Order: sequence, then structure tokens, then C-alpha cells
Amino acid sequence: MPRGFGPPLCALPSGGTRFSIPELNTFDRHLLREWLQILGLVLVATLGLLLVQVMFDKFHDLRDYGARGLDIWMYILVTIPSFFGLVLPLALLVSLMFALGQLHRANEFTAMRAAGVGFLRLTRPVWCVGVLCCGLTWWLNSTVVPWSVEASRSLDENFQFRSQAKLPPDRIGAVSSVAFDNYEANRMWFINRYSRLTRKAYGATVSVLDRSRRETMRLTAAEASRDEVHGGWIFKDGRELDFDVETGELLRSRPFAEKYEPAFNEDPGLMLLIDRRPIDLSFFELRRIRAYFEADQNPKSVPYAVRYFGLLADTLTPLIVIAIAIPFAITGVRVNPAVGVSKSIGLFFLYYLLTNLAASLATKELVPPDIAAWLPNAGMAVLATWFFARLR
Repeated sequence: MPRGFGPPLCALPSGGTRFSIPELNTFDRHLLREWLQILGLVLVATLGLLLVQVMFDKFHDLRDYGARGLDIWMYILVTIPSFFGLVLPLALLVSLMFALGQLHRANEFTAMRAAGVGFLRLTRPVWCVGVLCCGLTWWLNSTVVPWSVEASRSLDENFQFRSQAKLPPDRIGAVSSVAFDNYEANRMWFINRYSRLTRKAYGATVSVLDRSRRETMRLTAAEASRDEVHGGWIFKDGRELDFDVETGELLRSRPFAEKYEPAFNEDPGLMLLIDRRPIDLSFFELRRIRAYFEADQNPKSVPYAVRYFGLLADTLTPLIVIAIAIPFAITGVRVNPAVGVSKSIGLFFLYYLLTNLAASLATKELVPPDIAAWLPNAGMAVLATWFFARLR
């Protein structure tokens, strides 16, 4: 074995309880230097392209809201972390294909193989970095990205509130026609207008149902708000209507100036998330929406569940990307390494097709959402296994 190829990097020595991490040999340092330089460039370039796309979509809205230069830069800084989980696998694949393609073209792998060094030992530093990237992906998807998604949305709302400062308070940040069905508690809500600034509902109607989903009582109020201290909801300037559950006939109608319902525990934040796209929600918001829809086995939960489990499945994506990139680059033709970049784009297009196919199967209820979320990674893992089986 060539000098410097000693105990495996990140290997656990027998009889010990700590990891043994020997000094990197010359080839390890050379490989990491070539790869990590390209990885950094690809990360910056990809983040820049995505940021340009976001600003193209949001710039006019931000300017209409009266956002100034400092506001826009703050929005950019808060938004950038939300792309990390998406960009990291792409950057890993493109950079690995490029860097390993360069080494393959320079016959460096051939020389090391002739010296009796195996592919796994040659690429040992890459696999160790891949394990670290798995942990990084989990941390990004569970902590950084949710914060970025929710903080950027909060900034966007604040800009909107500021631009509407001359409007009446109940019109600032208003969301029209909010409907919400609390299936577990048998309550149906309809709100004409909800102000995110005042956190009050204007023109609220709540129907209380029995177990057979028949209306027993209805509350209508000019204004309603959630009591953040004691829980429940406070209704003002309204009327309470009682119905006969068998005939639907109105039995009595009682006006009230103010009425407190301590059993009403609906969260306005959840009400406003119902119509948002799964891709626009954070990890924790997806979990709330999924739990809400699955309470009454609503098929609308499928896209949210696929997105939720997809974020969990993304944890292993860096290792799958590495498993594909190594044999794909090492066994390729010795041509310009830029060809490897074009191949990586084709692989991501294949991953995109598998993702859409899995989502379609889940929507048609042919496979469960959790399995559908893992299907793209499983397909790419099979492809990686096939590539490795061809290595000699």
C-alpha cells in the first residue's frame, strides 16, 4: 500500500471509544482542495441565480410596498438561507462531476489504482464530507430553512403593513374570505375579512355541529378575536342562533354585545396557512397542515405530506449524490470536465421526473405519501448501485 494510506479516515479503532482521524495524506488534501474550491464556486453561483429569480418575482412587490434599499438588502439576507437545502445537493453533484472529471482526465485515478489503491480509499474524504453534509442538511431543513421562510414572510407582511398605513386598521394586511373546518371539534368558521395587523376577524360566522355534522348553533359577530392570555375567542356585536338538528328550523335568536367562548381553540395562524402552496411553507408549518388535514382524512393533505416527508428524506441525499457522481465521473470518457456538468444536469432532470411521478402516485392514492417521498431517492440509489457495480 502506498505511503500515507494508513487507517481509514473517520474509522473507529478497535477497543477504543473515540474516532481516529489521522493526518490527511497528499492525495486526500489534493482531492479535497480541488473539489471544495469548485463546490464553493458552484454554491455561490447557484445561490446567486436563485436569488436573481426571487428578486425578479418580488422586486416590483417590494417597491410597491415602499421598501427602500436597506429593506431590500435585509429581505435578501433573510431569504438566502431558505435556498441552502435545495442548492446543496445540486452543488455537490456538479462540483464532484467537475472535480473528479478533471482528476480522471489527468490520469490521476489510473495512477493511484495502478499502485493498488481502491476506489473507496481514494474517495474516502468525499464520503466523510458527505456524512457531514447529511447532518448539515438535517440541520438546515429543521432549523435554518424554517426560520428563513417564516422570517422572510414576516418581513414581506411588515412592508405591506407599512405601505397600507393610511388605510383603516381593519383593512391593513387584510385577508378576505377565510374558511376553516375544525373537523375534530365539529366547528366550521367563515370570516369575511381577517386583519393580520390587528389580529381580529371582521364578519365572523361559526357553526357548531353535532357528531352527524348537523348544525346545532351558530354565532355571528361583527368582530372576533382570540384571547391570547386565557385562550378561547371573544365575539362582539353579534347574535347566537339555535337550530333544531332534525328539521334545521331556527328555534331562537339572541343578540349579544360581547360573548366569550373558552372552548374555541382555533388558531388564526393555521387558518391563514390553509391555501398556501406546500413549497411556500416551512417544515413546522407543513407538520401543522398535515395534522389538520389528516384529522378528517382529507385528500388535500397528500401534497403537504409528500413535501414534509420529502424534507426528511433529503437528509440522505448528499450520500446518494456522491454515490452517483463518483462512478459516473471516474468511468467517463477523458474529455473536457465541463461534460460532467452537463451530465449532472441530466441526472437532476431525472430526479425531477421521479419526484413528479412519486407525487402523482401519492395524489392518486396508489402509494402512501411517506413512501412517495422516498421513491426519488430510492430510484437514484438503485442507479448509483448500478454505476458502482460497473466499476472495475
